[in-house]
Amino acid sequence: MAERDYYEILGVAPNASEAELKQAYRRMAMKYHPDRNPESQEAEVRFKDAKEAYEILSDPQKRAAYDQFGHAGVNAGAGAGGFGAGAGNFADIFSDVFGDIFGGGAGHGGAGAFRGADLRFTLELSLEEAVAGTEKDFEVPTMVRCGACGGSGAAQGSKPQTCTTCQGHGEVRVQQGFFAIRQTCPRCRGSGSVISTPCRRCNGNGRVPEQKNLSVRVPAGVDTGDRIRLAGEGEPGERGAPPGDLYVQITVRDHPIFKRDGSHLRCDIPISMPTATLGGELEVPTLDGRVTLQVPAGTQSGRIFRVRGKGVQPVRGGSHGDLLCRVKVETPVNLTARQKELLEELAETLEVGGDRHNPQSNSWLDSVKSFFENMKF
Repeated sequence: MAERDYYEILGVAPNASEAELKQAYRRMAMKYHPDRNPESQEAEVRFKDAKEAYEILSDPQKRAAYDQFGHAGVNAGAGAGGFGAGAGNFADIFSDVFGDIFGGGAGHGGAGAFRGADLRFTLELSLEEAVAGTEKDFEVPTMVRCGACGGSGAAQGSKPQTCTTCQGHGEVRVQQGFFAIRQTCPRCRGSGSVISTPCRRCNGNGRVPEQKNLSVRVPAGVDTGDRIRLAGEGEPGERGAPPGDLYVQITVRDHPIFKRDGSHLRCDIPISMPTATLGGELEVPTLDGRVTLQVPAGTQSGRIFRVRGKGVQPVRGGSHGDLLCRVKVETPVNLTARQKELLEELAETLEVGGDRHNPQSNSWLDSVKSFFENMKF
């Protein structure tokens, strides 16, 4: 059975912030908790799915593994009878949600901090760089903490004041019939504080735009579509909140000789008709030098020769790939009169041999003859 995407289960985007994940989980937990749906098996399944999804996505390390490798990156530890490395966050929201449902529970103990947005940067590599690994410096436009106010958003000489609407908690409690729910404070937007005198440089946001210089180490064996997570290198949160992450998306440029096929490399090599007929040696390029390929006499166009160990070592482990060389017999062009005479003489001698010289051609002609005999036109 196919495993559902964790982001789809919670109904959030892949770049959802921690606050958005928490809000989505709270909403689903309140809706599908078994105590509220005692006779619904579907609700129980939905509740367990949401619980598992939030357990993974609320833990930065598990989320990074899931983003890069999918369920294969987290299956070893997901749903294994405990909360794992993310137990603290998960237990906190579990208590928070069901404190709301049953009318009790502890408060937050502080204002909500809105984590900064995650960023994505596309890094283009040559095939050589992707196979061998490299280190790249790059520049990315982002928002950085305002130096004038230190990220607080308040003008110099002033400071944010505790929000009087939520008393600094960032949330307000709303009674809806039997249930009590918490909502983001409309006045401070969840920060727990308000700014009466905003910083002129950042207009109270606590962040300013800037080009950021970064460096990333690219491991050997990456391919197009792989991502590298740089923790904390995304946008800083508003008013000093923690930053998001930066995801470096790998794109490998087309190579003039080689084409990657998983852990293997493929290439087409033209050879002359005499070499294909009589046999010989070919000098073949690889990503780490040259090798000599022995071409046996009578080689047909399209034959593939394998050069072991000259492919790619996958970034996720596994056996080293090979180089697969497909030979393509090239028809000579721009012949002189004498060369044409020699070919005509050769053709006459080959006709005498029949099947012995042209086994594929004669086999194909026999198939065509049989086809026409069985068809009625």
